[in-house]
Amino acid sequence: MRRYLIVDDNVAFAENLAEIVRDDGAEVAVAADGAQALALVRTTRFDALVTDMRMPVMGGARLVHEIRFADPGLPALVVTAYTGADELLAARQEGLLAVLPKPAPLPRLLELLRRARRDGLVALVEDDPAMADNLAEALRDRGFSAVTARSVSEVGSLGGIRPFAALVDLRVKGGPDGEALRTVLAQNPGLPVLAMTAFQEAMQGIPVLRIFEKPFATGEVLQLVEELHQEQVR
Repeated sequence: MRRYLIVDDNVAFAENLAEIVRDDGAEVAVAADGAQALALVRTTRFDALVTDMRMPVMGGARLVHEIRFADPGLPALVVTAYTGADELLAARQEGLLAVLPKPAPLPRLLELLRRARRDGLVALVEDDPAMADNLAEALRDRGFSAVTARSVSEVGSLGGIRPFAALVDLRVKGGPDGEALRTVLAQNPGLPVLAMTAFQEAMQGIPVLRIFEKPFATGEVLQLVEELHQEQVR
């Protein structure tokens, strides 16, 4: 049976959501603040975390950051009414499975929880916003969390995360061809990397698992990501 943790300082809301998730066949624990949530994460293996963003003492962004140390493989979903907040940007940089509005769309939340994969964080480096969003959504629909970067400098800020694989465009803003890839590998030696590019000249001498030439079939990329994750969790 899958087990989830719901964190919200509005305990009535959290308990109501927990009952709905329990009716879907899962076990659910509820925490009223970040400290309680961290204590539970350190003693219990959860399949996913659902947290509010704005809470007293420890907000959702800080909680997700702390959980990356306590249980790096735990998928995290944020449910918030503040979708444009700076705190939400900070949480995204930790790698989220999804951000949902509050009140949460229950069918989508339940679907994401069922699909959520432990140790399923993918680093996605792509400077085309539409393509980055499409790939992130496709990964999410397979249960993978994604942390994104759109320039070489943004890749540099991802050093604290632990992805199991990366999808990297070979030509992004802020550096020469392959610079983002080299930065990812410097942060995560030995990480399986799937490269993407529309430029033949960018493919030369690139030490990656595979290069996908744009435009490519997203399903083919996702299948390889699936295989990499299965190898990791065996």
